[in-house]
Amino acid sequence: MRFTLALLATTIALGACADYVPPTSNPTSNPSGCDNGIVTCMDQRTTPPPTVIDPSKKYTATVHTSRGDFTITFVDPKVAPQTVNNFVYLSQNHYYDGLTFHRVVPGFVVQGGDPLGNGTGGPAYKLPNETNPSKWPRGTAGMASSSAGVSGSQFFITTGDAPSLATSGVYNHFGQVSSGMEVIDKIQVGDRMTSIDIAAS
Repeated sequence: MRFTLALLATTIALGACADYVPPTSNPTSNPSGCDNGIVTCMDQRTTPPPTVIDPSKKYTATVHTSRGDFTITFVDPKVAPQTVNNFVYLSQNHYYDGLTFHRVVPGFVVQGGDPLGNGTGGPAYKLPNETNPSKWPRGTAGMASSSAGVSGSQFFITTGDAPSLATSGVYNHFGQVSSGMEVIDKIQVGDRMTSIDIAAS
């Protein structure tokens, strides 16, 4: 009987995660995003999040860090719809709150968004290939990738021009830093993101 109840509870939790759509008017009304916590929820999710963006609007993300703030202006959602939607969804549901920048390569990139903090963590799902024309100048925002596919949460900002990224793999370019590059230049391994605010216009 206990086993049956435990199995039922697990099934309900997974169902809540799969069907959850975050509130767009007040994203902090359910800060965890799921009944069992946003990181755990995404660990169980096998497909990218439901659509929460309006493709006709432009989005920005202000990333608050222990070094200061920087702002990413996203590409047109029609160019990389699932990548932009994914970042907005995770940010609105506080996935990135408290996560660190685990990789810093001077003159190349700073990278964060891994709940494990070592470059191996992230959601169970992978994002589709949404590569698009970009020369990857300094301040470009992209999603990390590996032989397993495009990351669901790990992202990087180029701290120098990186044109080789256009041809050396699948890196979904989803935005450009519009303010705060001086903050990004100061980031060191272990620095934290405290929160991310999303704005639409």
